[in-house]
Amino acid sequence: MTLRGYSVPRTQTGRASLVPPPPWHYVGDFLVVDYWAEPDAAKSVLPDGLLPHPDAGRCAVVCADWQSCSEGGDEIVDPSRSHYKEFFIVVNALLDGEEVTTCPFIWVDQDFALARGWIQGFPKKLGEIWMTRTFGVESPADPGLAPGGRHGATCSARGRAMADLTVEIESGNDDEGPRHNAPPIVNVRHFPRLAAGRHDDPQVHELVRAVSRDRVMSKVASGSATLNLYPAPGEEHDILAPVKIGRGYRFTFGYTVDDLETVKEIR
Repeated sequence: MTLRGYSVPRTQTGRASLVPPPPWHYVGDFLVVDYWAEPDAAKSVLPDGLLPHPDAGRCAVVCADWQSCSEGGDEIVDPSRSHYKEFFIVVNALLDGEEVTTCPFIWVDQDFALARGWIQGFPKKLGEIWMTRTFGVESPADPGLAPGGRHGATCSARGRAMADLTVEIESGNDDEGPRHNAPPIVNVRHFPRLAAGRHDDPQVHELVRAVSRDRVMSKVASGSATLNLYPAPGEEHDILAPVKIGRGYRFTFGYTVDDLETVKEIR
């Protein structure tokens, strides 16, 4: 009897799989802050195959309030399987002379998004993420996207604060949008072995480039920003704490994923 399913658990029908097969369609509201960390700290988190960016220490934090679905979109009417939020840090780097980014730290609040991220090479952990929403109506509870609107986000994990950020909008239509998370993202897919004597010989260890299609994006609002990264037991993201903060951005972005490029095996 054949068991089916793109991911575990696998069954006769495959309906119980935590992650359904691609394509995966995404749309979400974003808060992004461009900033700089200590150059040596940024260099220390780069995987093999990536070199430091000439603009030393260039990083960004991203908070996203997502809705996603697989082909057919059944998750849209079952929001517990489509809604999630995440917070992550990207570091700018070079791959064979090309500007890229890489994600060394990321938290997400749903198990399916955690597993889907591992499949794609994102080192996701579970966390609790909150982000200001806007609804497009005139209300004191809606900051809107016009100058003066104030937005914020927080990330915590295991009961401890990881990060917080704010963006106060100064322009409702930024021509360029965020700079530091704009280059393509290159991560490491890593799956270890448990076999005795082979713990240092991973089953999978490869540098991969994210591939997406059908990208859509709203106008970008931008303004002044704040950012704090906090130390916590079992965490190291705070080595990338800001030494200089650039602009903050608020926008909506959507795309589809059904591919992944292997740049090279790392051994």
